[in-house]
Amino acid sequence: MQALLSLARGIDRLNEWVGKSVIWLILLAILVSAVNAIIRKAFSVSSNAWLELQWYLYGAAFMLAAAYTLKENEHIRIDIFYGTRSRRAQHWIDLIGHVLFLTPFVVLMTWMTAPYAYQAWKIGQISTNAGGLVIWPARAVLAVGFALLTLQAISEIIKKIAVMRGLIEDPHPFVSHHQAAEIEAVAMAEDATRRTGDKPE
Repeated sequence: MQALLSLARGIDRLNEWVGKSVIWLILLAILVSAVNAIIRKAFSVSSNAWLELQWYLYGAAFMLAAAYTLKENEHIRIDIFYGTRSRRAQHWIDLIGHVLFLTPFVVLMTWMTAPYAYQAWKIGQISTNAGGLVIWPARAVLAVGFALLTLQAISEIIKKIAVMRGLIEDPHPFVSHHQAAEIEAVAMAEDATRRTGDKPE
């Protein structure tokens, strides 16, 4: 199990590095959008390449950070059901979901998108829009994103089993939105009480 946990830690480090790195793609997409808008308004010049580049950058940021989002336990879940379960039940829900739903889906998508990207690269496929960009980078990002998600799914399964067996601490003790609101309200009340107590009489 220690070898598997070492593998999980390696996957986590990889996806954390990728996830934090692609943040800059959002800034780059914003700059491209701003420059495109300025040129279009000032000089009445534009190109579909600028628009497609924005899509590529946003898509790359979304797909390449998806595995990091899963690692950080920030993915969307149905809290109205999940949040009312015991932590052990939540572990089982996560494990079953990762094994039966997430992993088969991301493996299938990786298997389907990799040759899809390769074929676009092989034939030099270009966007059907006038002045558009080559297609294969966008398709390659899809394949890489799903591959990273596959690796992270494996990591999450390993860590979940280890947590349930008591081999490691729970990296994400779950707090429901309702509990989070209660905690925040208590913290604000304590802060207000402390400030009131600090005032000179």
